[in-house]
Amino acid sequence: MACVLRAGRAGSGVPVVPGAAQFPWYWAATSAELVGYESWVELSHLMRLDAEPEVIGVASQPFRLSWRYAGGRRRIRHTPDYFVRRRDGRAVVLDVRPDEWVEPEDAAKFAATAVACARVGWGYERVGVIDSVLAANLRWLSGYRHPRVRREPVAESLRTVFAQPQGLLAGVRAVGDPIAVLPVLFHLLWRRELAVDLVGERLSAATVVHPATGAAREVESNADASAASVAG
Repeated sequence: MACVLRAGRAGSGVPVVPGAAQFPWYWAATSAELVGYESWVELSHLMRLDAEPEVIGVASQPFRLSWRYAGGRRRIRHTPDYFVRRRDGRAVVLDVRPDEWVEPEDAAKFAATAVACARVGWGYERVGVIDSVLAANLRWLSGYRHPRVRREPVAESLRTVFAQPQGLLAGVRAVGDPIAVLPVLFHLLWRRELAVDLVGERLSAATVVHPATGAAREVESNADASAASVAG
């Protein structure tokens, strides 16, 4: 199988088709850039990637693969959904497709894409529907992802209060007016400077907030100085 890689401008991705339903762009806090998506499943994975400290850049529909199987006349084409660059320099290509929507022809395309990625030293994953609780929590926290939400005196107080794990609302009230403090807390949770169980239950007043791991805090302290890099 011979593969041709046609690379486009990172993030240019999603086409506009007149008359078709259009999804808005997602503003990625990781890179301060717009990233396209074409389904709510893709959006959930975009938010998941944007919230991961080790991810420094995501591009939508980054390239197209084109090939013919041995002896075949029909040209097969496939455009993966996302290219992800990690902080350690590794790259991962993602296709987002729920399990029940994967037809045999799709599976063959995904397998060929995995082979092509391996040849250039990239990882490859085909991902499906994200856990519903995790998706709901990420949707909520994503509303507070922008740096303008951060207020450093409040952020420092929250880190001090939650140095000892305790309930979300109790800790917030110890810092000040919840109306002013909660947005900053949600921003810190998005940035992984503080941590909660995002998979076990939906965020609530009783959710236990605790310090993030040392590695996560170190990553976040350097996040503002890191530039997104999604070039292969």
